[in-house]
This record gives sequence, C-alpha cells and structure tokens, in this order.
Amino acid sequence: MKQSALVALLASLFLFACGEDDPMPTPDTDQVEDVDQVEDVDQVEEVDQVEEVDQVEEVDQVEQDELPPPPATERVIVFGDSLSDIGTYMPVTSLTGNGQAPFFGGKFTTNSFSGYTPENNQSTSMTWGELVALELSLMITPHEVGIGTQSVKCPAAASPELANTCTGYAQGGSRVSDPKGVANPEGTGLINGQPTVFTRPLVTQVADHLTRFSAFEDTDLVFVWGGNNDAFANFEAVGDAVLTPEQAITAMQTAATELATLVRDQILANGASRVMVLTLPDSSYTPAFANAPAEHKALLSQLIVAFNQTLKAALEGADVEIMEMDAVFVDLFSNPGSYGLSNVSETVCDPTRISLLTQGAETNGSSLFCNMSAGQPFFGLRDGANPETWLFADGVHPSTGGHAVLAEVLIDQLRTLEWIPAE
Repeated sequence: MKQSALVALLASLFLFACGEDDPMPTPDTDQVEDVDQVEDVDQVEEVDQVEEVDQVEEVDQVEQDELPPPPATERVIVFGDSLSDIGTYMPVTSLTGNGQAPFFGGKFTTNSFSGYTPENNQSTSMTWGELVALELSLMITPHEVGIGTQSVKCPAAASPELANTCTGYAQGGSRVSDPKGVANPEGTGLINGQPTVFTRPLVTQVADHLTRFSAFEDTDLVFVWGGNNDAFANFEAVGDAVLTPEQAITAMQTAATELATLVRDQILANGASRVMVLTLPDSSYTPAFANAPAEHKALLSQLIVAFNQTLKAALEGADVEIMEMDAVFVDLFSNPGSYGLSNVSETVCDPTRISLLTQGAETNGSSLFCNMSAGQPFFGLRDGANPETWLFADGVHPSTGGHAVLAEVLIDQLRTLEWIPAE
C-alpha cells in the first residue's frame, strides 16, 4: 500500500472513532502523566536492550578475534583418477620412444613445452591439484610414474628435499576398488602381454600413502575424487549386455559405499582432519557424449546420480567437506562466461593430429598425448582452439584453462571453510 493511501486510511479510521464533526477530545492530565511515565520506562528498557545487544556483539567479536588461524598446510594430497592425475603415465609420451625423458605429454589436459633441458624435461601444464598446491606455495609430484609392470615410486625423491612431495596418487583409468580400470581390463597393467596403464584403484592409493607415511597429519589437505571410471565401466557393461541398468545402478551404489568407507576407516581414522570429497560431474553433458542417444545419456546420468546420492548419505555425520562438483559443472555449462570460458561443447585437442602422432594407437584424441605448443612436431590442437578459454581438452578432461577454473572454485571454497588463509 502506498504511503499516501495508508495515511488517508488511518485518518478515516481516526475520524470514524472520534466522530467526524466532533472536536478532538481533550486528554485527561493524569492520563498524560501516566503515558509519559510508561514512555520513560520504555525508553529505559530500549536503552538496556541496546546495551545488551552491544555487549553480545562485543563478546562475539572477542570470540571471533580469539579463533585460531587456519592450520598451516604442509602437504596437498590427492586421490583419484585422470581428472586429478599429474603425470603417472608420462613414459608413453617419450620423445625418444624408449620411455625416458623428455616427455611431450603425460597429463590428461593440454600439455605444454617450454624448451626441454635435463632439469625441465616434461610438461609444465598444471592440473587443479597442482594449482591448489601452488596457491599455498607447495609442490605436489606423482606418487608413481610408469607403464605396464614397470614403474618408479616417488621419482621426485631423487632430490631428498622433495621426498615428501610425492602425494599425487591419482591415476588415469582408476576405479574406487576394482583394479580393472579403463584400458586395463585384466587389472595387471598388461593386455595380451603388452604394457598398458596400471590403474591402481583408490583403495590402493590410500594404502600406498599409509605405507609410505604411516598416517595423515593435521597439516595435510586431502582431496578425494573418484568413481568416474566406475560410471564408465558400468555404462559399458550395460551396452555389452553384461549388466542390466538396475544392476549397474546397484554397482554404482556399492562403489560409492566403498569410497565412503575408505574415507571414514582409512583417511579420517588415520589422522586426516581436512578432507574434501568431490562428487562426480554428469559426464553425459561432456563432448564425449554429445552425439549419444538420449537413452544412453539418461542411463549415464542415472549412474552418476546414484553414486553421488549414496556417497553423500554414507558420509553424513563424517568430518568431511562434500564439494558438489556436479553443481559446479552445471553452472559451468550454463554460465561459461562468468568463469572466463568461451566454449564448453568442443574439444581443444585434435583427434586427427594425435592419431598421426601416435601412429594410429590413439584415435579418440586423448589429451594424454595432446601438446599445445605451436610449431612443435607434436603439436596437437585444433585450428583456432584456445586451451585457456575452452573447457575441454578431450571428450571428458579439462584443458589447462578448465583446470584453472576448477582450482579457483576449490580455493574459494577452502577459504570459505577457513582451511587456508584468506587472500
């Protein structure tokens, strides 16, 4: 109601109560004094209330001032799959072809080249985990590097001062508990006797950490992001008529329960106090599934929703932070410009160039072999593609620009939680 209308209404009600033609009655003097006394009491009570509020605010401010600062972070620890892998399979991108440095790829993103030297002989592109560590002036290096049955644990430990940096456990193709990961159907790191990726599952990754370091520390910042490859494996199993859709959903729920148990019984129970568990993004929206039939997309979405819902329910009450990456990616697709992105539907890496580079061994344009250094013989981008503003490197993996966006989102959340210092 407008103010003028309200005034008119109040005036008419007042006239109705007093009589329109009657003069305003003269108030009784005693009544006026009583009213004055009441007003005095009300004013005193209001002053008391204001003072009480001020005192409460002062106490709150003192309590806030006495809060301890965020604990110093000494290690960033990442368990997961190719979305978090920081170079496990570099040897397959050896420029000399013998598994030795220098390497033109090795990360599932748009790899880079900055003039190789004996000390700088691999991609300098950074994934979200490396960028989070960098924000804290820390370094994170791969826990294991190799291919097939040959690998080296903590290669950075060749420099003793870097021995504690090998906390990048995530490996491309890894599942939650099943060693039979993507491109590793037997779980042995071999296909018909030939080396392939070894896809250590997350349960093994955590066990490896406990073997090397015995426990987690209060100064650790721990990230857990797994289950993507369980979704892909169960999706394919339905397509191959090995599982029904209902059985695949049950399998996803089982994997989520296993991941929650891993977090509770092996990570939290062994001393970790700052643990962030990331949910799965809906891969049906990625370029890899752009042309998939609607019913296939629906199934993949159902598998991912089943995993996320089960994971969150199983971790309810646990001292962890659930990072809703499914919601983050929905916003990335809906509002790319607000993240500095210009393309969220195409891939930066060119499947044709990568197929030529790998002599036909890789025909899907995997970003593991994708290098963004123009003018180099191993250059692998599409003409006109921009790895800083296009979200995807290949069908499901972020570009360097995509990883920068994910890192920024995670860093903002870490600051909100006061797990790391404010800017």
